[in-house]
Amino acid sequence: MIKVGLLSDTHGFLDPRFFDLFSGVDEVWHAGDIGNENVLTDLETFKTCRAVYGNIDDWGIRIRTTQHQRFECEGLKVWMTHIGGYPGNYSSIVKHELIKNPPGLFISGHSHILKVMFDNNLKCLHINPGAAGKSGFHQIRTAVRFSIANGEVKDLEVIELGKR
Repeated sequence: MIKVGLLSDTHGFLDPRFFDLFSGVDEVWHAGDIGNENVLTDLETFKTCRAVYGNIDDWGIRIRTTQHQRFECEGLKVWMTHIGGYPGNYSSIVKHELIKNPPGLFISGHSHILKVMFDNNLKCLHINPGAAGKSGFHQIRTAVRFSIANGEVKDLEVIELGKR
């Protein structure tokens, strides 16, 4: 079993409470729009970190991350990207490959809207952790914690960080 702390859209602001909120996780995953290299460095120093770059990220972040990460974790196929959409409204960037080769867990950010949805057509769980940073139109900053065991997401928790 692995415990994961998932966040997105920090836009250069890493709430210091994440170090307590994610103290019990094994890995931190960031679904893009990191905002500056200091945020990425702080996360990498804190825990094992998987991250993708987002549309606002500069070349310093882009050379340290990738646009897409596809990997297997505890028997679960995972795809994380920044601009991915959600069930019924996937981005044209990912839609063809997503239908052709669906993961068990599809993670995206970008919208600043927290969503946890199961795609019955693809048999895939979609998670967008919302926005953890202060920039954007969202009202409440959010993140997610969950576990993966035997190919399944378990114990998913939404974390509300307060107003942006």
